[in-house]
Amino acid sequence: MTRSGCFVSLTHVRFPSLQTEEDYIPYPSVHEVLGRTSPFPLILLPQFGGYWIEGTNHEPKDTPEADQPPGSASHIKLETNSTAKIYRKQFMGKEHFNYYTMDAALGHLIFSIKYDVIGDQEHLRLMLRTKFKTFHDVIPISCLTEFPNVVQMAKLVCEEVNVDRFYPVLYPKASRLIVTFDEHVISNNFKFGVIYQKFGQTSEEELFGNMEESPAFVEFLEFLGHKIELHDFKGFRGGLDVTHGQTGTESVYTSFHNKEIMFHVSTKLPYTEGDSQQLQRKRHIGNDIVAIVFQEENTPFVPDMIQSNFLHAYVVVQVENACTDNVTYKVSVTARDDVPFFGPALPDPAIFKKGLDFREFLFTKLINAEYACYKAEKFAKLEERTRSALLETLYEELHINSQSMMGLGGDEDKLENGGGGGAGGGGGGVSPRFSLNKKSHTVSTSHSGSFTHNPAESPKTPGISLLVPGKSPSKYGRRGSAIGIGTIEESLIIPGKSPTRKKSGPFSSRRSSAIGIENIQEVQERSRDVSPNTQRTPDSAHFSQENRSDNSSNHSSPEFPATKNSTSGITRRWLYP
Repeated sequence: MTRSGCFVSLTHVRFPSLQTEEDYIPYPSVHEVLGRTSPFPLILLPQFGGYWIEGTNHEPKDTPEADQPPGSASHIKLETNSTAKIYRKQFMGKEHFNYYTMDAALGHLIFSIKYDVIGDQEHLRLMLRTKFKTFHDVIPISCLTEFPNVVQMAKLVCEEVNVDRFYPVLYPKASRLIVTFDEHVISNNFKFGVIYQKFGQTSEEELFGNMEESPAFVEFLEFLGHKIELHDFKGFRGGLDVTHGQTGTESVYTSFHNKEIMFHVSTKLPYTEGDSQQLQRKRHIGNDIVAIVFQEENTPFVPDMIQSNFLHAYVVVQVENACTDNVTYKVSVTARDDVPFFGPALPDPAIFKKGLDFREFLFTKLINAEYACYKAEKFAKLEERTRSALLETLYEELHINSQSMMGLGGDEDKLENGGGGGAGGGGGGVSPRFSLNKKSHTVSTSHSGSFTHNPAESPKTPGISLLVPGKSPSKYGRRGSAIGIGTIEESLIIPGKSPTRKKSGPFSSRRSSAIGIENIQEVQERSRDVSPNTQRTPDSAHFSQENRSDNSSNHSSPEFPATKNSTSGITRRWLYP
């Protein structure tokens, strides 16, 4: 739609972001548009932008193509994190080597190396995990002048690596821990809001105040999934109460390509008399990331009608010829400016016949929308924090269990860490003193004002010149300070371990969506929940992943992906304000 109110036929429209309100001529308000002649668009941009729109043409074509189901199955593809599945597919159960170390800039590093023969050529398959991302590459050995060492291999996939050495992982169950970390971003559980918008409704209070469901809306809900009784429901509950009935008595649930989906339907959530904001409804839908807006009649939806820190994308569906044999749905999509475009692309015109093809398209669009929203600035920062915490826990588990395999880490082994930050950086300042308990594998710290352990420097060896385009041979030299090279005592030091936190045991990733984080406001510490007398052996080190939503029925805690670190008792829960 242009500023003058004329509608243009654009499949995907991204408008420039607002700098200041003074720099921008406002878009027409919804009330201004409703005062004009219909038909109206399904979506209007907020007056000062901040969103993009896909699917603005809904004029039927008079050609036979209009009778064909839009959207070929070959163009409908669920987004997936392919890197997260590589270790299970290419490394597990096959001969490979794992290493760990600490880099001053990249943080904790976990490195996997595998020798591969692809066709008749020898290759190195390399996988490096940092707190920012996972790097993966397959490099032909024929491209290298000499066979590289582990540090040089790491530099082949990430030039920013600046460490002196890697430590071998000697724990037999390491692969189980590593694959759990890699796959913590993969989720088979999703929850989406469903908002019912009647004709003329233009405010949040009106949208959440709807109590009755029209036949057209009931038909659409039946199209989305099965109506289920929440009491004692055993599937993915999406944060709804299945014990006390305090989030309603029924909801809509379905499965799609082995993924469970729970819908938070506005009219099925509890209605509170006298509450104009209907917080019992908004607390769930407002904590979703993607929502469907169902329109029975032609009234535009404006994304900023609903105030939420989490809702980043909307799929607006408007029905025509409801409850007949010729039901069609018009579709438009809108998302915040920092959400990248996600497929499958809407056809032109964006009109669908009710049926399996539209269901496949709609569910794929919803799931891909959530994955795309994770790349928005707000969620990307939360994902990075979660990834960094999980990687640190994995790093410590691999170190502690590798030391245990060598019979090291007793109560008498109390050293000072002269490395001051691990293999990647030299360090000054306060040096932590670590004590590893062989039974419980807890790490205790104390502080010393000076270094009392100064190992002799190991001789530096020149780097191997590798024929990698655009890289200087000098980049493969040994850089930075090493920790604990040459002595058993120094090998007990956990490189880069923070002296301010205790950690032992495996971590548990509880999640109901891909990024493993719940709400943006608070990190709750629950260390008191962990018994101080609990002891564990090296064989007990493993990850456990389960959905919080299956273990808790507290209606006051709407579910977002949660990450729980069982070793420190920290649970991250991000609550809608």
